[in-house]
Amino acid sequence: MATAQQIRKAYIDYVLTNDEKPKTVYSFAKKIKITEAEFYQFFSSFESIEKTIWFEFTFETISKIKEQEVWLQYTSREKMLSFFYSYLENLKSERSFVIYSLKNYRGKFSTPDILAGVKPIFENFAQEIIDDGLESGELAERKFLTKRYKDALWIQFSFILNFWINDDSDGFEKSDEAIEKGINVTFDLFQHSPIDNLIDYGKFLSRNGKFKEKMGL
Repeated sequence: MATAQQIRKAYIDYVLTNDEKPKTVYSFAKKIKITEAEFYQFFSSFESIEKTIWFEFTFETISKIKEQEVWLQYTSREKMLSFFYSYLENLKSERSFVIYSLKNYRGKFSTPDILAGVKPIFENFAQEIIDDGLESGELAERKFLTKRYKDALWIQFSFILNFWINDDSDGFEKSDEAIEKGINVTFDLFQHSPIDNLIDYGKFLSRNGKFKEKMGL
């Protein structure tokens, strides 16, 4: 009896050797000496295999970094940096498959179907970090914009992943730099700024002006 892990491993080996998906589930099952029924016990299609692989990449990375003793001491910014550094390190062991899996989606703005399971788990993770930052005062609460913070981080996810796929620098140093600069700029925008102070001051003046009118001053 085949296991899900054995089927995944065989699928990765097949697509990297042939640079294409198997023609049919039947031919693939026959090649790895299992029945179609055994295949469908675990996966509904070849795309579902890739979705599972991407989900596990992401879930494993989040689980591992949360287990670190220093995790609770990190700021929201540091938590997100930790995720991306760890994520790319995790993907290195399967870089050839990552490139194969995403090569048909480069340059597209919509989320690839194979990342459909990744987006919700990443956004939930990002929202936890954002909520912690808002509670601690590290991040600014902004009407209409705060709920978009996680969207900005998903854009960073897509950008960093695509950058890493095309990175040919030694040790992927440019990708590390892209993470540092991208996340720092994003969290700079999330934090309080002189503009926030100006808006707050404008609100104060507006309230104070109404107060004076009521008092006849």
